[in-house]
Amino acid sequence: MKHIYQKGNDLTRPTLLLLHGTGGNEQDLLPLAPKIDEDASVLSVRGNVLENGMPRFFRRLAEGVFDEEDLIFRTKELYEFLHEAAEKYQFDKQNIVAIGYSNGANIAGSLLFHYQDALKGAILHHPMVPRRGISLPDLSGKPVFIGAGTNDPICSPAESEELKALLEDANVKVDLHWENYGHQLTLGEVESAAKWYRKNFNQS
Repeated sequence: MKHIYQKGNDLTRPTLLLLHGTGGNEQDLLPLAPKIDEDASVLSVRGNVLENGMPRFFRRLAEGVFDEEDLIFRTKELYEFLHEAAEKYQFDKQNIVAIGYSNGANIAGSLLFHYQDALKGAILHHPMVPRRGISLPDLSGKPVFIGAGTNDPICSPAESEELKALLEDANVKVDLHWENYGHQLTLGEVESAAKWYRKNFNQS
């Protein structure tokens, strides 16, 4: 997978896995990383699927309708890539925190839904429920931040609440943060995520 790896100043910090939204690339979320943890290593990945020339992490059949087969395949592909990257760059694969926006948040959510050991925690900006009707692994001790919009036209408040409930059923400690700027990722939301991260990953 196309990616950028930046080694951090403190290798005991989590590695931040950055996952862009539809039409973005591995450069998009790099400015977020130092706002969350300026000492962490960063692995920013580009999705392998193109939709009308726009990179994504998995196919969809329509707006808000995921190609479930492709989602499962691409989630496995990303999971395996994280193992390869951890070996190549010598970071701890048990200490990865994902930061995803929109389509990137959905694939991060899918990692949690399918693999107990994929992530230590996640910051999900405007995610949807990746899959319904499946049993989630036991995700005890994994904190997740969900940034949601009260008036998000792509991801309804009910969807955000449903994702929170599904994760809580799998023993995730979920913080649901509301903004009212539609599907946009705002500075206020990023600052709230940074505050949440400091609280959960012991940064003074």
